[in-house]
Amino acid sequence: MRYFVRDDTLFLRGRFRAASTGVHGGIADVTTILNHTVPHDFEDEPGRHLELLAARHGVFRDYFGLMTAVRMHHLCVLQYDFVTVFITAGVTNPTAPPTAPHTINIIIHSREGMVDSALLETIVTVTGAKAQALHDLGYDFPGTTTDAVVVACERDAPRVYTYAGTLTGVGSRVHAAVLRGLPEALARQQGKIQRSEPSFFIYSRYGGEHWVEWQMENCPYYPCHFPGQRCDYCYCPCYPCADEELGEWVDSSNGGRIWGCADCTLLHVPQIADYMKRNPEAALAELKRLRERL
Repeated sequence: MRYFVRDDTLFLRGRFRAASTGVHGGIADVTTILNHTVPHDFEDEPGRHLELLAARHGVFRDYFGLMTAVRMHHLCVLQYDFVTVFITAGVTNPTAPPTAPHTINIIIHSREGMVDSALLETIVTVTGAKAQALHDLGYDFPGTTTDAVVVACERDAPRVYTYAGTLTGVGSRVHAAVLRGLPEALARQQGKIQRSEPSFFIYSRYGGEHWVEWQMENCPYYPCHFPGQRCDYCYCPCYPCADEELGEWVDSSNGGRIWGCADCTLLHVPQIADYMKRNPEAALAELKRLRERL
């Protein structure tokens, strides 16, 4: 899965099996998931609008789309092991009625496979976590009239999850990420936290289990590879690439094996980082060839 923001639209690209409650939703194999910002006074037909947007970006038919009035620099991205959660949230204030103009869009991606019923159960898990987060923030409604959810897994991954409740590996991670991410997304949309770019959170076990917001500015570890390195892709969009020229499989602290690439400098090279910015779907082999020519 690759994701990037372009023209105030979040794009997820890959080979997905997905379930969507959004525009023209359902369950399908898709290559693209969109979350698109529209004006507050938007009155176009949503399906047609998304169709034209997708076509402008070379995407036809096999996509799921969501729409929001929230600007994409308020987006919160949360990574918890093999689960990545994308949240945009707009709720005016705790006393606003649920019928007022709000939208909470949540996209879930799992690198591990799920059967269709587990995709659907993940929507239930997301909805429960969203309701709990809103309650904890003082809202007296569990959601709004225009909320939407997309749940996607890698289409070619073994379907290891048949359930996705909060006691499952996938459901527990989704629940925790939504509980953490929704308040953060609302705080950014309401101006309580100022960010000029989407925010990225990682669930870390280093020094005890906790969430960390990674920020490129004022990083205490800079430079962790070499002076002048670029840090736009500190959390690599190619992970886990399984390219043994760049990393290796290592034993994790909680059992199993994880991809270790702490010594990889590929996307820290300024020219390659710039190329990736311009070409967010560039293949790993393409990036390696570029490095050879530098």
